[in-house]
Amino acid sequence: MSAPAPSSFNPMLQAQAIAEVKAKQARGARVWCVPFARTASGIDLQGNAGTWFAAAKGKYYRGSTPEEGAVMVFAPHSSSRLGHVAVVSEVISDRKVLIDHANWHRNQISLKMPVIDVSEKGDWSRVQVEATPGVLGSPRPLRGFVYPRKIGATAAADAAS
Repeated sequence: MSAPAPSSFNPMLQAQAIAEVKAKQARGARVWCVPFARTASGIDLQGNAGTWFAAAKGKYYRGSTPEEGAVMVFAPHSSSRLGHVAVVSEVISDRKVLIDHANWHRNQISLKMPVIDVSEKGDWSRVQVEATPGVLGSPRPLRGFVYPRKIGATAAADAAS
């Protein structure tokens, strides 16, 4: 069995996620990161953001390397007790990506926000987010990435062919 192909960013899913956010904002509903990431990535997981990496085990491929279209899972910490999730919209380099996500700024979506890997080993275990242009925020722990590829989906598709 070969490794699954890398994921890619899906602009149609992103447009759908943005439309859902705008509809929620129009009726005064709260915007959260999890529903945005679920729609924008196509990854069907439930639970708080910080649980997504564990929830994906056995269902979706996971790892520590960013890929376009993958969900970046922030671990819970002092200023985000439930964690946070974002969709990687572009990989700039081995230590920099751009993300799309909701509710980093309360009740808003943020597109193409830079994130820098500041981990000592370059393993994406600690990142800084540039929420204000030119200003990196405090380092935050990262659980890893959930890729929008179901485990066993390739084998099932090959068997059906």
